[in-house]
Order: sequence, then structure tokens, then C-alpha cells
Amino acid sequence: MAHWQQTGRLSRSLRADNPGPMTLDGTNSYVLSGPGSGTVVVVDPGPLLEGHLAALAAAGRVELILVTHRHADHTGGSARLRELTGAPVRAADPDFCHGGAPLSNGELIRAAGVEIGVLATPGHTSDSVCFVLTDPALKDDGGPSQVLTGDTVLGQGTTVLDHPDGRLGDYLDSLEKLRAVGSHEGGPVAVLPAHGPVLPDLATIAAAYQAHRQERLVQVRSAVDRLEAEGREATAEAVAAAVYGDVPASLRGAAQLSVEAQLDYLRGATSAR
Repeated sequence: MAHWQQTGRLSRSLRADNPGPMTLDGTNSYVLSGPGSGTVVVVDPGPLLEGHLAALAAAGRVELILVTHRHADHTGGSARLRELTGAPVRAADPDFCHGGAPLSNGELIRAAGVEIGVLATPGHTSDSVCFVLTDPALKDDGGPSQVLTGDTVLGQGTTVLDHPDGRLGDYLDSLEKLRAVGSHEGGPVAVLPAHGPVLPDLATIAAAYQAHRQERLVQVRSAVDRLEAEGREATAEAVAAAVYGDVPASLRGAAQLSVEAQLDYLRGATSAR
């Protein structure tokens, strides 16, 4: 039996049964619709799990399917959900579109009684996007009410940068974009992440992510200096062991990817001087 969670006036979520070290409790698929709408929009259908997809297809007449980025725990069920509903699938990467055009940064989609702004937020992957939701009935109250952040901002923990496709410089820029979206006069903007619980304040969490990344960069610089002073090569594996030594074994590969992204960023900053 599907267990839906109401996540706002415009949204509800259904968690896929794909828990794991990288997916936390599972992938959150979102169904969007405005009050009185006869259709819905599905965001991130999740993996190819027939029961999950059947529940999404039964959530209403699906007008459109959107994905935040290419990873299989978000896109694996996209083509199948299109088969079940006839709705086009749109993503930033054309390879993950099915019957729909690629998404464009700054595009405004009007569907299912909701306005959905497309915000390019590369960093986790090069094709990552976030979806900024606005209720047309409440536009005069000032700005968006929710942002679907995919894996760019999670409900708990921090985001892995899938280096070399994901790059730290891009990610820091994306966090600044999100902080700006959340810093408007209409009040806090809720975060609807693809993994983990809903968070109440995008501006606050984006600022915390920025601070965390800067702290990690300081730690990585220190580890590199220490390794080189000892006459050892500052490889990503060695730096990851020094900086992320307390992470579980199941997450060490992800930690090393993030270190590779951090080292690449630091090398670029050094060469630019």
C-alpha cells in the first residue's frame, strides 16, 4: 500500500523502496498539483519498481514527468511511467527525455495548476536542476513557496559531488543561487529533497552547506600540506583517509569522489593566481 506524505499546498511525496547508503531511506518522488487541478506533475519517478510507478500513475492524470538529474535512482522508472501514463518525460540531459524537450535554465513551466521554474544547479552532476514552485493563487504574497532540490540539497547529511562530472566550483555557484532564491521577503522557502525529510528554510540550509564546503576545503588543504611535508603523495585516497576517516566503509568511495572534486577545485584556484 502506498504511503503518501503531504509536503505542502502544492505537493505530496511517495518514497520508493530503495534504501541504501547513497539513497538514505529511499528516493522521494513528488506529485505536484494546484487546488482544483485535473492533472498532476510527477518529479523524479525513481527506480524501476512496478508498485511504486503504479502508485504514481494512479495519483491523478499525469500531464508531465520531470527529473532533477540523470542518476538511476531518479530516472530508472521514467520510461516505464511514460508507458503507464502517456506523459512526456523532460530532463536537462536529452538522453533522459522521453517524448519531451530538454529543460532549459530559467524556463517557466505551467502545468497542473502550478508554476514550475527550472533552475540549473550543476555540481552534484553536470545536469542537475532544481524546480522552484509558485502557487499562481498566492503570487502576490511574494515569491516561491517550495523548491525541489533533487540531490543538490538533501534532507539530511551532505551531497556527494560525482566527480569529474560534478565539479565543486559549479556546486558552490549553485548553492549561492539557492540561497538567493530562499532569501526573499515572502517568508521561508521549504526544501523538498529527493532523499530525506522536508526542510523548512532553503536560505538557512544553503548557507549551512556553503559553510560546510568551506570547512572541508580547509581540511583538505591541511591534509595535502601535511602529506607533502611527510614526503608522501597527496592522492585523493590518502586525503580522503585523512579528512573522512570517520565515515562508514560503505561511503568511502563517495567521500573519495568529493575529495577528487575538492582537489580539482584547489588546483584550479592555485593556477588562477
